[in-house]
Amino acid sequence: MRALIQRVSQARVDVGDRCVGAIDRGLLVLFCAVTDDVPGNAEHLAGKIAKLRIFEDDAGKMNRSVVDTGGSILVVSQFTLAADTRKGNRPSFISAARPDTAIPLMDAFINALKALGIPVETGEFGADMAVSLVNDGPVTIWLDTRE
Repeated sequence: MRALIQRVSQARVDVGDRCVGAIDRGLLVLFCAVTDDVPGNAEHLAGKIAKLRIFEDDAGKMNRSVVDTGGSILVVSQFTLAADTRKGNRPSFISAARPDTAIPLMDAFINALKALGIPVETGEFGADMAVSLVNDGPVTIWLDTRE
């Protein structure tokens, strides 16, 4: 699994003219399941993100997690995180999990976050989404469970 995490002061995702998910302070997580992922990866990734200390404490140091701050998470599926650009100029997405595999893995990831007490909003899998955010910091972190 791959995730691009952005610390945000606000984020939302729209499909057409309707908002399908929105948060205030917290994390925007762009999520991608890859072909060799298993449900255990989802739980591991959720735990890692929930404990990631990227919010400032009273001393101004990144020492608090989204759980510590009472923040929310907006999860948006993004198969393009599986892009392989080693050959040519057209990315290959062959390592992205197919929807019949990716959807249950994404659901497992979302459920694992919720089980940790984190409020979670989501985009709409497979939809043409417009994601808007205010990156706080900016803080952007890449996680890959295969590394």
